[in-house]
Amino acid sequence: MVVKKRKSPKVEAVVLDEEKLHKLIASLSVGGGEDGVREVAQTLQSCLELTEPVQQIQLVIKAGSQLEALSEEPSDGALLESCLHTLSLVYTSLQAKNPLRRTIASALGSVPAWLQEQTVNSLSACLSDCLSNPTSEQYPHITDTITACLDGFALGERCINKLLPEVMQFLHKGLSEYLHQNSGLAGRHIAQAQLMYCCLATVKASMLVMQRSQETIGSSLQAEHTHTKLEDTLSSLLGCYTHILTDEEFIQSVQSTAGMAIVLLIRSAMGGGDEVASVVCSLLRGSAQGLDSAPRWLQQRCEGLCSSARPPGVSLYLCHGALAMLSWKGALPGPQWEQLLLLVPNTLLDLDVSIKESSTAMVVSRVLTLWSSAALDCLQGERQVCPPRLQQSLSGGSELQQRLLEHIYSHWEHPLDGVRHQTRALFRNLLLLHQHTCSSIFDPTEDSYITELTLSLLGLEWHMRGKYGSLSCLVELYGARHLLDVQPQLPVSLLGLMGDQNLAPYASDLLERLFVSHKAQLGSEVGAVDTTGSEAWMEVWHKTWVTPLLLVLCRAKLDQTTYILDYFLPKLLRCSPSSLTHMVQALQDTPPCSTGPSGSRGALGALMTCLRAARAQGVVPSSKEGLWGGLVPLSLLQQALVHKHDQVRMDALGLVCETLRSTEALTPQEMDLIRYFLPHNLNSQAPGVRQQTVSLLKKLLCRLKDSALLLQKRMSQERDPAKRDADQHTLHQYEEFLRWLCVSLLEVLLPGASFSKCLMALQLLCLLGELFTFSSDSGVFALGEVVTSAHAQNVLYSVASNFLEVKQLASTLLRQLPPSAVGLQVPERMRRVLQAALDLSTSTKPFDSVSAAHLLHLLLPQPHLTEALLHCAQQQGLPFHPPSPLPNASEAVILELNTLSVVQLLLCCLQSEVPRAEASLLQAAASYPLYGRAHCITAVLQPLNFETLIQTEQWRCVVSELIAVCYRMSDVVSPVVQSSSPEGLIPMDTDSETSAGLQRILQEIQPRDSNDFFTSARELDTHTGDDQTQTTHTPSLNTDFVHSPINLSACGEGYRVTAQMVLVCCWRSMKEVAMLLGQLCQSLPLHCADDTHAGLITEEQVEGVGLYFRQQLLQSRHRGAFELAYVGFVRLTEMLCRSGSPALQQLPARWLSEVLEEVKSSDPSSKLCATRRSAGIPFYIQALLSSEPKLSSCSLLKLTMRELIALAMPSTNRTTDSSTVPQVHALNILRALYRDTRLGENIIPFVSDGMQAAVLGFTSPVWAVRNSSTLLFSTLITRIFGVKKGKDEHSKKNRMTGREFFTRFPALYPFLLTQLEAAAGTVESDSGQVKLHPSLFLLLLVLSRLYPSPMDGSSSPLGLAPFMPFIIRCGRSAVYRTREMAARALVPFVLVTQVPSTVHTLLQELPAEPGPTTQHNHIHGTLLQVVFLLRSYQTDSHRPLPAGNGITRGLRQRMWLASRQNGCAVTRAAFLDVLVCLCGTKISILNDSEVSDLRQDALSVIMASDLVPSSPPLGPGSTQCLLCLAQVALSASVEIPELWGGPQLKSQLLQCLLKAPQYEVRELALEGVLRRLQEEEEDEEDEEERGHQWLDQTTLSNLTSLALHETHPQCLAKVLSVLCVLSTTTELPWSDGVKMLSQEELLLHLLALAQNSTHSVELHCAALTLVSRLVVQLVSSNPQGASAVACLGQWGALVCACCSEEQPVEVKLMAAKVLVNCTATVLTSSHLPLGLTTTVSLWRSLFTLLQDEDEDVRDSACDFICNVPASLLSTDVTGASVCPPVALDAGVGLLCRLFELWGQVPAGALALTEWLLGDEEANYEAVAEEASSLDDEDFLFEKGGLNLWAEPVQWVKLLHRHVHSLLLGFRQTQAPGVPGQDQVHQIQTLSTQAQAQALSSQNALDSLPALPQFCLTMEHARLLLRLQRATLALEVLDKLR
Repeated sequence: MVVKKRKSPKVEAVVLDEEKLHKLIASLSVGGGEDGVREVAQTLQSCLELTEPVQQIQLVIKAGSQLEALSEEPSDGALLESCLHTLSLVYTSLQAKNPLRRTIASALGSVPAWLQEQTVNSLSACLSDCLSNPTSEQYPHITDTITACLDGFALGERCINKLLPEVMQFLHKGLSEYLHQNSGLAGRHIAQAQLMYCCLATVKASMLVMQRSQETIGSSLQAEHTHTKLEDTLSSLLGCYTHILTDEEFIQSVQSTAGMAIVLLIRSAMGGGDEVASVVCSLLRGSAQGLDSAPRWLQQRCEGLCSSARPPGVSLYLCHGALAMLSWKGALPGPQWEQLLLLVPNTLLDLDVSIKESSTAMVVSRVLTLWSSAALDCLQGERQVCPPRLQQSLSGGSELQQRLLEHIYSHWEHPLDGVRHQTRALFRNLLLLHQHTCSSIFDPTEDSYITELTLSLLGLEWHMRGKYGSLSCLVELYGARHLLDVQPQLPVSLLGLMGDQNLAPYASDLLERLFVSHKAQLGSEVGAVDTTGSEAWMEVWHKTWVTPLLLVLCRAKLDQTTYILDYFLPKLLRCSPSSLTHMVQALQDTPPCSTGPSGSRGALGALMTCLRAARAQGVVPSSKEGLWGGLVPLSLLQQALVHKHDQVRMDALGLVCETLRSTEALTPQEMDLIRYFLPHNLNSQAPGVRQQTVSLLKKLLCRLKDSALLLQKRMSQERDPAKRDADQHTLHQYEEFLRWLCVSLLEVLLPGASFSKCLMALQLLCLLGELFTFSSDSGVFALGEVVTSAHAQNVLYSVASNFLEVKQLASTLLRQLPPSAVGLQVPERMRRVLQAALDLSTSTKPFDSVSAAHLLHLLLPQPHLTEALLHCAQQQGLPFHPPSPLPNASEAVILELNTLSVVQLLLCCLQSEVPRAEASLLQAAASYPLYGRAHCITAVLQPLNFETLIQTEQWRCVVSELIAVCYRMSDVVSPVVQSSSPEGLIPMDTDSETSAGLQRILQEIQPRDSNDFFTSARELDTHTGDDQTQTTHTPSLNTDFVHSPINLSACGEGYRVTAQMVLVCCWRSMKEVAMLLGQLCQSLPLHCADDTHAGLITEEQVEGVGLYFRQQLLQSRHRGAFELAYVGFVRLTEMLCRSGSPALQQLPARWLSEVLEEVKSSDPSSKLCATRRSAGIPFYIQALLSSEPKLSSCSLLKLTMRELIALAMPSTNRTTDSSTVPQVHALNILRALYRDTRLGENIIPFVSDGMQAAVLGFTSPVWAVRNSSTLLFSTLITRIFGVKKGKDEHSKKNRMTGREFFTRFPALYPFLLTQLEAAAGTVESDSGQVKLHPSLFLLLLVLSRLYPSPMDGSSSPLGLAPFMPFIIRCGRSAVYRTREMAARALVPFVLVTQVPSTVHTLLQELPAEPGPTTQHNHIHGTLLQVVFLLRSYQTDSHRPLPAGNGITRGLRQRMWLASRQNGCAVTRAAFLDVLVCLCGTKISILNDSEVSDLRQDALSVIMASDLVPSSPPLGPGSTQCLLCLAQVALSASVEIPELWGGPQLKSQLLQCLLKAPQYEVRELALEGVLRRLQEEEEDEEDEEERGHQWLDQTTLSNLTSLALHETHPQCLAKVLSVLCVLSTTTELPWSDGVKMLSQEELLLHLLALAQNSTHSVELHCAALTLVSRLVVQLVSSNPQGASAVACLGQWGALVCACCSEEQPVEVKLMAAKVLVNCTATVLTSSHLPLGLTTTVSLWRSLFTLLQDEDEDVRDSACDFICNVPASLLSTDVTGASVCPPVALDAGVGLLCRLFELWGQVPAGALALTEWLLGDEEANYEAVAEEASSLDDEDFLFEKGGLNLWAEPVQWVKLLHRHVHSLLLGFRQTQAPGVPGQDQVHQIQTLSTQAQAQALSSQNALDSLPALPQFCLTMEHARLLLRLQRATLALEVLDKLR
C-alpha cells in the first residue's frame, strides 16, 4: 500500500500595510507597565519586525506562554491592551490555512481567566472593524476568518456569539453579492468556478455560525420584541438559500449544502420539537399545509419553496438536509418525526424515475443510504420500543422494503462506481433493519424473507455485477454455510468466472468472504478442544475450496484462469497459509509431465502458480539449503522457465523474482535461473508477456539494489572477517550478474534483431540505467565499463527502427550511457549525425521524421552544436545566423540556445522550401515533403521550459515567423485535403499511360464540394478520346484525372510521384501544422499588451490560430487532416479556458454559437461538408465542449444538446432540401458527442432524446437522414449497453433489465411503446402485401437487449408486460427477418417461470389441421417464437418443464405441420426445429413418457418424409426443411440412438443421410459422425472395450466409398476427417466398388487428391492429414521395407511445401501436427525409412515452422520434443512442452546427433552448410535487378510478407554453433579419411558460391552512403546478414576439407 505524503500547509509571514505596522510597533514600544506585560510587548515587537515566518511562529508561541504566566491584573492596562490588539489584528489579517493563525488562536486561548473577557473584546473589535464595510474582494477572507474563529477556538466562538447580528448580516450581504455576480459570468468557467467555491464557503460558514449559536438565536427570536433585526437577517439568508436551491446554474455541492442550511435554519428558529418535522414534511411534499406552526416570517419564505414549478432537485437536497441536520439517534420526539422518516425514502424513490443526470443519481443513492443509517439509529436505541407502524414499514417484505429493493436492482449495474457502492451499502442496511425488526428469528432457514431473497439472488445470471455485493452482505450477516447449503456448487461456479476481467474482482471478493466465513464457522463448530477434529474440518474446508481451485488451474484453458493469481490465490493463502503444503502435495502426486488438456497449464504450471502466490505473500521463505525449503527441485523450475505456455513461464519467473521483503538477498541459484531464462524469452511476441517479464525483472533488480545497500551497511558494521568476506563475495556475485545482464542485452541489439527482442532489451537496459548507473565511477556497480563504443553505436542505430517505442527507448537509453562511448561530442561524428537528422527530416517515409527528431534531441545538450549547425547551413547555402554562445553558460542556457539555433535552422529550411512547394507541389511531395521539418520543430520545443528563457526577444520573433510559415504551409496543401475527394485526387492506376496535366490540376483545383447531392445527382461523362478520362459534370472544372506515377524532370533530377505520396505529403503537413500551432498556444506564456510579463505569444496570435483551426475543421475533407487539426485545436481550447484573459476565456462560447448558427442555416450551397459524416464539424464542436470544466454547470453542453436535438428531430414544416442538411449535420454531431468519453456521464441526460431522434430519423424520405440516423442509433446502443464484450451479438453481457433501462431513460418507455404499437399495426400479412415499418427493426433491436428482472414486482410501473402482445404480433410479418427479430426480442420479455404457459398459448394459436385460410407467415412467426423460448428455457433453467404443461399434447395434435400434408417447406422446417429442441438432446426438458411418445411420432414423420424415399425437392425453403429432417434423423442414428429405439432403423437412417443427393444433408451427417468420434476420443478412459460399435461394416464401406467418389469439396474434407479418426483404431475396407485397393494405390490416390486440392484449405488439410496417418502406419509396421514404397518421397515434398511462409495458417498448423505425429516413426528412426535427403528436408520444414510468425504455428511445432525417444534427448531438455527458441536449439542439436547415429556426418554437415549459406542466393540477382529498376521512392509503405518474429542472424549463429560442434566431435571419434568424389565436388561448388556471395555483399556495403543505418536501414541489415552467412559458411567448408 502506498501512503500518500500529506502536503504541509504553506507558512507565510504577516503582511500588514506600512501605516498599520508602524502604529502597532509604536503602541508596543510605550514605556512603563509591569515586567511580564513589557516582555510580551517586546516579544510581539520583535515578531512584527521579522519577515521570516517560522521565526514569527516561534515568537508568538513564546508570547502565548508569557501571557499565560501573567499572574494578576496589572495597574497599567494600556500596554496589555496593545498586546491583545496586536495579536487580534494579526489574527484577522492572516490568509486561510496559514499555520501562524492557529498559533495565535492557541496563544489567545491560553490567556488566564481574568484576561479572557478583555481578549474577547479586543478580538471582537478587530472582527467588527473587518465586518463594518468590506469590499467584495475581502469577502472570502472575512468568511474564512469567521470559520476559523469557530474551529476549536473557544474565545473566537464567544466573539462570534457577541457579534451574531453583525456576522449574520455580513454573511447575507456576501451571499447576495455572489448571487448577483453569478448572473454576469456566463462563459467564464474559471471565474464561475471560483465564485461557486466562495458561495460554498459562505453557506458553510453561515451553517457553522447557526450550529454554534443555537441558544443565542433561539433566545433572540423568542425575546419579547415582536420583531427583531436577526429575524430579518435570517429571513433574507433563507431567501438566498432558496435562490441557490432553485437555480440550476449552481453546482450540486452548493445546492446540497443550501438544502442542509435551510433545514438547519428551521431547526434553529423552531427548536427540536414535532413542529420542525411538520414544517420539513410540508417542504418535502411541496405543499403549504403544515407550515402553520412556524413563525410568520419563516412561513412566508417557506411558501416560496412550495411552488409546483420548483426543480425536482429541491426535494432531494431537502431530504439530504433533513437527514443530516436533524438528530435521529434514539427515540423519535413525536408522530410527525415518524411520518418524516417514512416520507423521505418515498420522496427519493419518486425522484428516482424522473432524474436524468448520473451525478444526481449519485446523490439520490447517497441520501438513501444516509436514510437507512438514520432508520437503523432509530431502531438501535436501548430504551424505547419501536412504534408498530415503523416496525411494519421497515421489516423485510413490506411495501417500502420492496420499493427500495427495486431501486437497488435497477442501480446495482450503474456506470458510476459511487452509485454501485452506495447501493450495496443500502442493501446491507436493509438486511440489518430486517434483522432488528425480526429479532426473534436467529436461523436464516426459518426466515422465509431471507430464504426467498437468497434463492432469487442465486438464480440471477452471473454477469450481473450487483449480485456479488448483495451475496457478500448475506455472507457477512448470515455466514457462508447458509449459501453453501442452498447452492453447494457455488465455489466451482465462481472459479469459472475468474477468466473474465470484468467479473474476476467481484467473484474473488465474494469468494474471499465465503471461504473466510466458512473457515470461521467450521472452526467454531468443532471448538478448540478437539484437535483430531481440527484436521477433519480442515479437510472439509480444503475439499470445498482448494480442490476445485487445483482442478481449474490444471485443467482449464489459460485465459480462463488469468486472474486467479491476481485476485484469488493470494487471498486464499492469506486466510490459510498451511494450505500450501496441501496444494504442493496434491500437485506433486500428479506426474510432472502431465500437461492436462491442450491449452491448459497442467500440473507443473499449477504448481508454479501456487508457489509464486505463496512466495509473494511470504508464506514460503527461501532458505539456504535449496530453493524454498527444497519444496521444488531446480530441474523442475528450469523446465517451467522455458515452458511452452507464456503464463507458466511468467509464474515460474514470478516465483524467482517476487518476495515479500524487498531486501531479501539473491541466491546464486536465482541468478543462474535468470541466466537460463533470459536468452530464450527476450523474443516474445505477446505485449502482455513482455510487460510482465519487465515488471518481474524490475522487482528482482530493485531487490538486488536494496539488498546490496543492506549488505554494504552490514559490512561497514560487521566485526567478524568471515561474515564480511561472505558479504563481499555476494556483492561480487551481484556485480558479475549485472555485468552479464548488461552485456547480454547490449549484444542483442544487432541489425536485423526482431522488434520484440529490441523492445525488451531496451526496456531492461533503461531499467538498469534508472536503478544503477552506466557511469564508470559512482555507485557500487560500475556498469559503464562494459559498454563499448560498438554497443553504443548499435543503440544509436536503433533510433532508425520503424517502431516508435524502439526509437523512444533507444533515445532514452543513449542519454544514460557514458558520453565517451556514444561519442556525440566528437565534432566529426556530431556533424554526420546532424546531417543524417536533417536528411531524414525531408524523407518521404513518415517515420523517418520521428527518427530525425530523436537525433536532434540527442544533440541538443552538446555545447558545440552551434558550430555543426553553421557548417550544415553553409553547405546548403542557407542564410542562418545562430545566437552567439555565452561563456560559462549553464546546462539550461546551453539547451535554450541550442534549441533556438535548431529551430531557426529548420525554420530557414522551411522558409526556403515553402515557396518551391508553392511552385510545384509534386516536386515537394517527391523530394522535400514539408511535414518532417515541422515535426522536428514541434519535437525540439517540447522539453523546453518557456517560463525561464533569457532570449525572449529572439523567441518572440521566431514564434511570429513560425506561425506565418505554418499558415503558408497550410495554404499550399489545403486545396488537396479540402477537395471533394482528396483520396482520389490523382487516382493511381499503373496500367494507364496517361500522365499529362497533373501539374495543372494541382494548380487549378479548388474545394468545390457542396451539399448538392441532396438536390442533384452527380453524373459521370465518359469521353472516348485518346486519354479516356472521366470528369464530373461541373462546368467550371474540366480536368483530366491522371492514372500513373508521374516522371518529372527538373534540374536534371527524375522524380516518381504517386497519388499516395502527394496525399500523404498534404495531410501530414496539415497534421504537423496543427500539432505545432497547438503546442505553441499550449506551452508558450501569454503576452498581454498592458502586461510587463515576458510572454512569447499575443492574444491576437492565439485568436488567429483559433480562426485557422476553425477554417481547417469546417472545410477539410480528408479524415487524417481534420482529426489531427482537432488534436491541435483541443490543446488550444484547454489553454483558452485556463488563460487569465477574459477575452480569450469567452472565445469558446462565441465560436460555438457561431457554428451552431451556421449549421442551422446550412443548405446545399453551404461551405460546410455534409458528406463524410459532416467531416470536421463534429470534431470542432467536440473540442469546444470538452474544454468546459467537468464540475461546472455544463451550460454550453446543455445549450448545444438542446439545439442539436431540436434540429435532429423530424418536423412537419421541414421537408424541403434546405432543412434536411441541418438535420444531417445535427445527427452527425450528436453521434460524435455521444461517443466522446470526455463528456462522460454529463451526456447521459440527453440519451433518451437522441434515441428518439435516431428512431424517428428512419422515417425520413431522404437517404442521407436515414444513413446518419443509423450511425447515431448504433452509437447510442453502445453508449447504453456498453462496448460489445465478445463476438456474440446477443451476449447477455450487453443487456440490461427493463427496469434499469427505463429507470435510467424514463422518457423512452412511452415512446418505444407507442412506436412499437404503430409498427405492429402494419405487419398483418393477411393481404399478402409486404408493409415494412421503417423503425420496426430498430425497436426490436433495442427491446431484444432488455430482459425482466426476476425481482420485478407484478405491478411495476415500468414493467415489460405491455410490450409483449405487440412483439408477438410482429411475428406475423411477411418479412422473414422481422419474424426472426420478433422471436429474439420476445425471449427476454418472458420470465423463465412463464415460458411453459407462454409456449402453450402460442401453440394453441396454430391450426390443428390444414385449411384454405392457413396463414403460413403467422404459423412461421409463432413457431420461431416457440423455438427461441424453448432454447432459452434449456439454457437458463436447469430443471424440466412442470408437469401438465400441455406442450406435448399441443405438438402431437399439430404433427401435420411436420408431415407432407404441409406444403410449405419453411413452416415444416420450423416445426421440426421445435421437435429437435425437445427430442434431440440427451437430457430433455419434457418427462420421459412424453418425450418417448414425441420421438415415436417424429420417427414416423421421418420415415414418411422426403428424406428416406429421397423424392424431388419441395420448392422454396426445401433445403432448409431437408436439413431439419436430417437433424432429427442424425439425433436418432448418431447422437443418441440408444434413446430412440430400433437399431436396424438407425443404420437405415444413417445410410439414407450419407447417400442423400443434397450435399448439405451429407455434410450435416458427416459433421455429426465426426463430432461423436471426437467426443469418444476425448473420453479415452473406456476406449479399449468400447471401440466404435455404433458404426457397422456397411457404414464403414459407405464412408470409404464416399471418400473415393465424393465430388463436393466440403463433404469430401469431412469424410476424410472422419476416416482419419477411424484409421487409428479400425481396419478400413478401402474399395472403389470393383476391387479392394492396395496400400500403395490408396496412398497415390490420396496424394493426388491432396496435391490437386490446394484451392480448398479444408480439403487439402484433411487429405494430407489422412495420408500422413497412413504413412506413419506403413512405416511403423515395416521400417526397412518402407523405403521401397515410391510415393513416400512425393509425400515428403508435399509436407515441405505446406510449411513455407506464404501458406495459410491453417495449412501450416496441419503441417506442424503431421510433423509432430511422425517424429518418432519417420524423423528420428534409425532406419532412415525415407532416405537422408527427404528426412533432412522434413527437419528443415520443422525448423521453418518453429520460426513462423504465427504464434500458434510455432507452439504447435514445439510439441515434436514430446515425441522424441528419451535416449536421443540431451540432459538439459526433458520431454515436456518447451518454448519455440528452446525447441529450435534442441531440434538442431538432435539432428546433429541423428547424423552421427545414421553415420552420415559429412553429408549432414554439407546439408547444414547449405542452410547456413541461405537459399536466397539463387534468386538474389533477379531481386537486385528488379529493385534497381524500381526507384526507392516508388512505394511509400512497404508491403509483403514480413516475419517480425524470426531472426535470421540468430538462426545463422545457432546453425554455425551446432555444425562446428558436430565436426569437432566427428574429428575426435573418426580416423581421418578421404571424402567421396561427390562430396569434394559439392564442397567446391559451395565454396565458390560462398566466396562470390561474400565479395558481392562487401562491395554493396562499401557503395552505401554515409551512415546507411539511418537512410537505408533494411538494405544495410540485409547485406550484413548475407556477408555473415557467407563468412561462416566458408569457415565450415574449410573444416570439412
